[in-house]
Amino acid sequence: MTAIEPADPLTLSEAFFARAREKLDMAVPTALTDPSQPATRGDIDLDPELWARAEAIPARPAAVLIGVVDRPEPGVILTQRTTSLPNHAGQIAFPGGKIEPEDETPLAAALREAEEEIGLDRHLVDPIGYLDLYCTFSGFRILPVVSRVRPGYALTLNAGEVEDAFEVPLAFLMDAQNHALHSRDWKGLKRRFYVMPYQERYIWGVTAGILRNLYERVYER
Repeated sequence: MTAIEPADPLTLSEAFFARAREKLDMAVPTALTDPSQPATRGDIDLDPELWARAEAIPARPAAVLIGVVDRPEPGVILTQRTTSLPNHAGQIAFPGGKIEPEDETPLAAALREAEEEIGLDRHLVDPIGYLDLYCTFSGFRILPVVSRVRPGYALTLNAGEVEDAFEVPLAFLMDAQNHALHSRDWKGLKRRFYVMPYQERYIWGVTAGILRNLYERVYER
């Protein structure tokens, strides 16, 4: 049984969006642009002491789009980054990136990046709310925006940034039994992180951490 198995007659999609709208809102945390304020979530989650030892100070605001496609069995849109990018090269990620001065809101940044990276039409995206601010050892303060994506979308990939785009079933990602903990050495320190392997896709690190936050915010609180 998955975390999002609904009571009849709701579909998985209807059940998820109803809970997400109840739990989330569009208030932007002041910590997004103020590194002196602690973030709620991040690479610090599993190893708080490691954060201090690493002396990491995330200061670059960013936004990502958690696009949940509205079907009876919904999927989450993810990308595989090209191997030539300076950050998180070759990894599975959400569409998104740095918030630029011309972006009026984090949502605007996420929508712009999704259009630039995978050609997702912003008119097919209905925002629901922001997750907790997520800080990374690589220096970013990421604000994820959970959104409903209407089915029937078409994508055009930016080959300079994205190698592939695909969907992973929301039911799989929101099943805690699929949230494994792994560890590896990072700059001489042992770091733990979530992993959610799906078929040939290796979802881990920041992306898996944000998905874990989505699970906890929508289904555990």
